[in-house]
This record gives sequence, C-alpha cells and structure tokens, in this order.
Amino acid sequence: MAHSSNTRALFLLFTANAVSGFSQGLTMLAVPWYFAKQNQSSTFTLAYGFITLLVLCFGLYAGTLVDKYSRKGNFLAINLICGSLILAIASAGFYNQSLPPFFVIAVFGITLLNYNIHYPTLYAFAHEITEPGQYQRVNSWIEVVGQSTSILSGALAALLIDGVDTSSGQLAGFSIQAHWYIPKWEIWEIFLLDAITYFLAALLIAGIRYKPVHTFNPELGSVMKRVKTGFTYLRSNVPLLVFGLFSYAVFAALLVCIHSLLPIYVEKHLHQDGSVFATADLIYAIGALAAGMFVGKVFGSNQTIQAIILLTALAAGLFFWAFISAQVWIIYVFCLLLGFSNAGIRVLRLTYFFQHIPNDIMGRVNSIFNMSNVLVRSLFIFLFSLSFFADSAQVVWAFFILSVFLALSAAVLYQQFMLKK
Repeated sequence: MAHSSNTRALFLLFTANAVSGFSQGLTMLAVPWYFAKQNQSSTFTLAYGFITLLVLCFGLYAGTLVDKYSRKGNFLAINLICGSLILAIASAGFYNQSLPPFFVIAVFGITLLNYNIHYPTLYAFAHEITEPGQYQRVNSWIEVVGQSTSILSGALAALLIDGVDTSSGQLAGFSIQAHWYIPKWEIWEIFLLDAITYFLAALLIAGIRYKPVHTFNPELGSVMKRVKTGFTYLRSNVPLLVFGLFSYAVFAALLVCIHSLLPIYVEKHLHQDGSVFATADLIYAIGALAAGMFVGKVFGSNQTIQAIILLTALAAGLFFWAFISAQVWIIYVFCLLLGFSNAGIRVLRLTYFFQHIPNDIMGRVNSIFNMSNVLVRSLFIFLFSLSFFADSAQVVWAFFILSVFLALSAAVLYQQFMLKK
C-alpha cells in the first residue's frame, strides 16, 4: 500500500479512525433526532449555527497545530481530551437520569470541533507516510474504512435512537412480518459508548511507529505568522484556491442536509419515524463506501477535475429530486447517490491536494478550505433555522436552494478548468 515500514502505521491509523468514528457517527445521528422528536428542531438548528461559527474561529488555529506538532501527538491529545469531556457529560446523565438540552448540544459541539482538527491531522499524517504513487489508493482506503464504520454506526443508530418494535408490521418504511423489539437507548448511554471509543482510539494511536516519506519541517513563530503562510500560498496558486473552495460544495450541502434538514424532512414531510432517518444515513454510507472502492476505477487519474464537476452536478440534480418528491424510497436513492458523489469527490480532491500541496503546510491549507466551507454552512444553517423551513410544506424549499447552490458551484469549476483549457 505504501512504504513497507509504514504499512502497519497506516493500518493502526485507519483502525483508530474507524473506532472513534463509529460512535461519533452514532452521536451525530442521535442528537438531531433527539431534538426532532421533541419538536425542537429549530432550536437545534440555531444552536448548530452558533456552534458552526465557533468552529469557524477554531479551525484556522487548528490548522496551525496540525503543522506545528507531531501528527501522532495531535491525535493522542484530541482523543484523550474529547473522550474525557464526553465521559463527564455521560456520567452526569447516568447520575441524574436526564440531561439538559445544553449538554446534549455540547456533545454535538465537541464532536464538530474535533472534526476540524481530526481530519486535517488525518490527511496530513497519511500524506507524510505515503509514497506519491499510492496517494489515490490510500485515500480510497481512508474512505472505505471510514464509510464501513458509518454503515455500522448507521445500522446501530437505526436500532437504538428510537428502538425497534415491529408489532405494527413496519420497519424503516417497509412491511415486515417478524416481531422484533429492541428498547431505545437513552442519549447519555450513547454518549458513554462514544467516550469509550475515544480512549480505545488513543491506545491504538500510541502504538503507531513510522518512517516519514515526506520531510516534515514545522514552521516556528506566532499563530498569525503561521496562518498567514497558508493564505500567502493560496494567493500565489489561484487555480488551487478556486478548486479548494468549490470542490467542497457537496460536502457543505451534505452536512446541512444530514444534521439540519433530513430529520425535519423525514418527520414532517415523509411522516416517518427515526428508523427511516437512521436507515437513510446507513444507505448514504453504502453509497460512500462504493465511491471509495470504485471511483478510482471509474475515473482515470487525469480526469479528476471533470469527475468532480460531474459529481457536483449529480448532487444538484439529487437535491432537486428530493424537492419535488415525497416518497421514502426516493430519499433512500437520494442518500445512496449523494453518498457516492460526496465520497467520490473527497477521494479525488484529497489526491489532488496530495499532489499539489507541500506536507509542511497541508494542515493550514486544508483548514483554510474547511473554514470557508464552515462559513458557507453557517449561512445555510441560519437561513434554514427560520420557522418557515420547519413546516412540512416548506422544508422542501431548503432542498431547492441547495440544488441551485450546487449547480452554480459546478458551473464555476467548469468555467475555471474546462473553458480555460
């Protein structure tokens, strides 16, 4: 897969990422559904918007940490810190047999903040120990491992966040004859599982030994000086800047949809229960897994830009399809193809970054793109937090707006990279 001395390092890195990602995925599904069931989706969406702004402030600083300290040290620190914080909140839930909404949102916020240092560290670490000829293969494996984990967490979420009782003859919107009963988990029980997996991931990371393929020379100096280096690099590479900004469009739309819109869409527009919401996320992960396995075979190494434009246009069409439809099977197809589109773009985008960005500034450049993406998500989240979009008849207009946004993003990429050839 990579340099022989680093094969075990990559294996441990992937495994640690899968272990912590399993319960993170469960938590990120459980929290929005928790608020949707209490008819507090607008409150959650507003809180999500403020958390996203906090992430916006934290993200650039996170990039400087990725490029200043050992990537292994960063992984250990964030897993131990996040695990300890979530364990404390879960313990409070067990002690009081309840959790105030603030603490439920706090776990969601901790997870989002973690994502914004976890993934830049993951990609910079993988780049540091991977041979250039193996970039796309390693990126595909990152996606396959991550999405396989998402499938498992989505399957568990379908069973736990609302429980299962098939006495009605229905499960996830389908007819079923067998009688199954699984009690739902309390939110603090899910948080406890989440905390434990952070500590397991830390143990795996502690065992990583590796030999860098790319020399890592951390830049010293103030935080502002290190942040400025990332911006200066992008100003001198305008095509890379345009590519980075607009190739993230599907990811922005996906996160807004999954965390803010889909619970309302399922509950109010489709009139279905939590199993449909969780199953939709599981099906999304299957589509993403397929992308990790096959996107390199479907699109050649010289078709990266064309493939990303095509997949962004596909996502635009999917959001428009969800806008005009009101059937459970359509939202499942929507999630399957959206998963393929987003994950396929991510594999191709990371390979492009690995080929064009020096490892020394990989964390900062990735963080700049992440923060621009967070800003876009913030605007959509605050827009969709308006009570207008919480109504069963109006939530579909959010899907229409995202469809237009994605179509424009595909057009910008086409104009920059195809028409200028």
